[in-house]
Amino acid sequence: MQYITATDLAERPGARELSQVATAAHLKPVAWELMEATLRGGDRSTWTADQVAEADDALRRIEDAVAQAESLIDGFLAKRGYSLPLSPVPELVTGWTRDIARYYLHKDRSGKEETDPIVRAYRDALKFLQLIADGKFSLGGNDPVATSPSAIDVRFEADDNVFSREQLRVFR
Repeated sequence: MQYITATDLAERPGARELSQVATAAHLKPVAWELMEATLRGGDRSTWTADQVAEADDALRRIEDAVAQAESLIDGFLAKRGYSLPLSPVPELVTGWTRDIARYYLHKDRSGKEETDPIVRAYRDALKFLQLIADGKFSLGGNDPVATSPSAIDVRFEADDNVFSREQLRVFR
């Protein structure tokens, strides 16, 4: 994971949600406490080997979703000419990675797509990525592709003088 860490995902959307959507469909969801420990690299010695294996499998699913999200983001950024992978990673990119990966993990969600906040966040991320690819949006102050102010060529042009110095002396 280049643009987001497992710890970032433990913060938001959180281990509880991730344990529900990343566990294999035929299994009971991984205990959220175990998922939290797995995401943060904590102690998992109180769980059985089978439970830890299920948590590791869920983590692989999360990592796969993040890898897909990062590939999608890289595709948009490459179109604009960014050197990939980004380093340092702007917070915007971390947020978009989270939103897109979360959308991929919620593949079996139910409800109306037009009111689903996960779908809305995914679509918003794609809109911003398209704006970046089109050159209409910047990643912020540390944007490596944005033109630096010192590189901007400023030229001033003006018409010839209407009055000469001699004509203006009359007004003194």
